[in-house]
Order: sequence, then structure tokens, then C-alpha cells
Amino acid sequence: MTGQSPWACARGIRSISDDENFITALRSPQAALLEDFVMSPRSLTRDELAGWLRLAAASGVPAAACAALLGAFASPEALFAASHAELAALVGDAAARAVLAPPADDFAQRVDATLAWLDEPGNALVTRHDPAYPERLAELYDPPPLLYIKGRVALLHARAVAIVGSRGATPQGLADATRFARELSDAGLAIVSGLARGIDGAAHRGGLDGANATVAVIGTGANLVYPACHHALAHEIAERGALVSEWPLGTPARSAHFPQRNRLIAALSGGVLIVEAALRSGSLITARLANEMGRDVFAIPGSIHAPLSQGCHALIRDGAKLVETAADVLDEFGLEPARPAGPARDAPAAAADADLDDDARRLLDAIGYGPVPPELLAQRTSLSGGTLHRLLLQLELAGRIATLPGGRYTRIDGAQAEPAQARGTSAVLNSGA
Repeated sequence: MTGQSPWACARGIRSISDDENFITALRSPQAALLEDFVMSPRSLTRDELAGWLRLAAASGVPAAACAALLGAFASPEALFAASHAELAALVGDAAARAVLAPPADDFAQRVDATLAWLDEPGNALVTRHDPAYPERLAELYDPPPLLYIKGRVALLHARAVAIVGSRGATPQGLADATRFARELSDAGLAIVSGLARGIDGAAHRGGLDGANATVAVIGTGANLVYPACHHALAHEIAERGALVSEWPLGTPARSAHFPQRNRLIAALSGGVLIVEAALRSGSLITARLANEMGRDVFAIPGSIHAPLSQGCHALIRDGAKLVETAADVLDEFGLEPARPAGPARDAPAAAADADLDDDARRLLDAIGYGPVPPELLAQRTSLSGGTLHRLLLQLELAGRIATLPGGRYTRIDGAQAEPAQARGTSAVLNSGA
């Protein structure tokens, strides 16, 4: 699944957004002003906005038909001024009828609400005809006609890698996602993910901790946050990175939205890294879409006994690149790590091990990196029940191991657990909140 990177071919720079060295997160005030000027979306009048919103809301219009209409008319206003016969000649009778159907009764209120949202600092609407529209999304067979963006529009044009994986990630998976994202960000890549629980959230955190920030592609309206537990994270992404949605404001989370969101994650990235995934994980959809788009696919292997490793192993069998360090990913992008890899990476764990007594070290070695029940640990270490449980508690309090469902244990290196997860709820995202 690895092939020639989209940036591996030498080509002329067609616009400033094509200059892969133009966009960085650590910006001087002058660079920030230049980025904002060059990547600033074009302002829309109320009538222009209404035309785009009406086209985006039209139901029963195939993606190919929408693309054909946008290619044939200079604006949605001109499109809606055309006759049914003119539209039908381009996209057929059914699609023409769907496009010209009257908008919903509350359409005027939706236009007003969108205008009010655009008046808030940091909010932008990028149309398919706007120079600020990402060229990579234009490659899709169904590019969204509109993008709602909170934050830095320019990041949608930056060199980027997607990091996705399981919502129910292990502590080690969270640590790996955060570390890989931070190191890849420091080396010059923006981090793209989907703001879901688990690996996505950890990847965004790592991207924010690095030098090139992060882009969150969400499956709700841009004024909502799902899940609600990521409300603070979403605010930080909007301030320092970018939140992106193709859905109208106020659109709640729906299961069908997330596979559609995944195509944008894949398209905005030069490659996709899967950290942990079960065999039926939605992350594998993102990997498949990335492969179909000619993007590189990377996967971190794990224990043969771990269900969340099975999806990654399946990808590797199908040709994804097995990666153990961020340098393995950077190699495909022609980039070097920002800081040396190697023994220094393991220095914190080694220092922590020095504080452990012999029994604790033996127990840590027996746990390894796979989920292990206490009965098996007792067999491996020959420790008494009381000593075993005392040491397990000691190692867990020290952050060296974690308890998994079913009372099993796994070793972790530098993992940062996410806060308690709120499921099935959304939070409103306001600029002033």
C-alpha cells in the first residue's frame, strides 16, 4: 500500500499553497499575517451564501451531478437562474428537479444563522469555487461544495499525515498515537484526524504539542463537538489548528456521517497511519480510501493476542508499511526527524525502572506489552498472591502498567490516559465559550 508520495514528484508550484515549506505552526506575526491574507476565503454576500447553502442542502443530487453543475455555472446563483431544460441537459431530469426544488421553510433562518456564525472570530466558509479550497479535496469524485472551518484555513493546504485508530484504545495505543503525532508534527507534518475518542484524540494532542498543529475533520456541524468530552480539545484545535466540517451548522452526530468524514481525512493527507484497530474498525475504511487515492498506508503492529492489533496486521499483510518509529513514516515523505531517535527515546522508562526493586522489575518483564491476566503473572513470576497484587498496584500508581477490561494488565511507556469519556452527547462550540 505504500507508493510514490504525492509530494515525491518534482513539479512546478502552481500557487503559494503548493509550497510545502510555506505553512508552519510556529509563525512570526508577519508570517501569520501573510498566511491569513493568502489563505483568506472570499467574502460572500447574503445572496451568494444562500445559493451555496441551497445547493449543498439539495437532496437527491448525485455527487457527479453536483460537480458537473458547479463546473458549468460560474456560481450557484447562476445555476438557480437557469431553466429546468438547461439543467436537465447537463445532469438529467431527476437531478435537475432535485436542484430546483424549493428550499425548506426555515431556509432563510439557516442563512441568517450561518451569517452570524461567520461574524464570529476564526470562522470561515470555503466554497468549491474559492481559491482557498484545498486542491486535494478537489481530487475526490464527490468533493464537498462547502467547508465550514474554525481556525487556520491554511493548514488544509499543508503537508499532512493522518493518524487514526480505535475509539477504545489501550493506554499504550494512546501513548503511541501521541508520541508519533508529536514527532511527525515536529518534523514538518500537520496531523489530521477525526476528533473521535481514543486514538484520534491522542493524535490531536500530539499534533498540538508538536510544531505543525493539527486538523480535526468532524462529522457534525462546525458549531458542535462530538463527543462532548473533547470540548476543551476542540477549542484548542480551533485556536491553534483547524476544525473542518462539510455539514450544515447544527447538524448532530449521525453514524452515516463518519464514513463520509473519513474520505476527507484520507484526501487531506499524504498518508494514513493506523495505530490500533480491530478487524471491523472504521479506521480500516480510512486506510482503504487512502490506498484508493494513492496515499501511503502505515500500520503499527502489536501482540498477536490483542484484538486491537488484528486490523493493523491485516493491513500489513495487504501491503501497508509496518512502522515502529516516526522515522519510518518520515522516510516516505522524504523528511528527517526533528530530534535524534534511538536510546534517548527509552531514557525516561529506563530511569523509572531504576527505582524498582527486583520483584517489581521481574513482574514488569512478565507483563510485557500484551494483555495478561493476574493468574498468568503468578505462574510467570512465582510471586505470592499478596506480593503480586501489591506490586501490581505499585506499578499502576507509578504509571508503568494499566488495567484493561477483564482484569488484565498491560505495560505502558509514557501513556497519558484521556479523561472519562462521555458517550453519545455533543457540546456546542462557540468562539467565546
